[in-house]
Amino acid sequence: MNLTIFLLALFDGIAYAALVFIVALGLTLIFGVMRILNVAHGSLYAIGAYATVALTGFFLSLGLAPALSFPLMLVAAILVGILLGGPIEWLLLRRIYDKPEVLQLLVTFAVFMILEDVQRLVWGTQPYFEARALQALGNVTVFGVTYTVYQLILLPAVALVLLLGLRFFLRRTILGKLITATTEDREAAQSIGIDADKVFLLTFIVGAALGGLGGALASPTTSILPGMGADMIVLSFAVVATAGLGQIEGAALTALMIGLGRSFAVYVWPEVAVLVPYLIMVLVLLVRPEGLFGSPAARKI
Repeated sequence: MNLTIFLLALFDGIAYAALVFIVALGLTLIFGVMRILNVAHGSLYAIGAYATVALTGFFLSLGLAPALSFPLMLVAAILVGILLGGPIEWLLLRRIYDKPEVLQLLVTFAVFMILEDVQRLVWGTQPYFEARALQALGNVTVFGVTYTVYQLILLPAVALVLLLGLRFFLRRTILGKLITATTEDREAAQSIGIDADKVFLLTFIVGAALGGLGGALASPTTSILPGMGADMIVLSFAVVATAGLGQIEGAALTALMIGLGRSFAVYVWPEVAVLVPYLIMVLVLLVRPEGLFGSPAARKI
């Protein structure tokens, strides 16, 4: 492997890891607070991408500057969080918090299937592609290798800002401490006046918005088509399980590890590239069933 191939694999891995981490961040936040594995998260990712393409296509067709694509990504993510995440939690999930985990998985899987059909009804089955945000930032050359600024700088920067911002929010703000208290012991938190229902609603909206933001940021770099949500949710689960369920900082490191592993495999051994993330997950869980950064938890009997 020469230097050019090495750098291309490195840059691809960093960009891919940033996207996966953003989606996995929403997934691990929801599980860390609500103890629900949200299978529907993959559909929120896909709808975030579709919504971004729709909004960008509409507004830029009016002659507005391509730079408007970036705030529209944020708008699409917020719409996903409020219009989809809020109703899903309020109307459905809060009815099953005390139900068996298998039922929770089945319910979120049903939501995933419904949203997959909604995507086909609204946007059809033809692929969409909107790369004006990617083109607006241009390229940068590093050691003779030309790469897009969007993927090499913007995506990792957004992932880092989200990681640091969420960590600061949970540890340094009053609302974040209320969420943490509810996570540790819901009954004790309610006994001192914390409204756990509102905490869960806010958490799910933010987690859903992060899933939508991942799709929005992915939209300039890939074709938007049915089934993309399924691929991302499986990969996000691999990141979250490898890190340890609910481990936010750990998810960042495992996303980078899985992203780089997959990327180098594409250049070195492409036949197994798809398997690499899951091989990493299996090897880690065989040694540490609680994940790289998780800790064994006592079971309530």
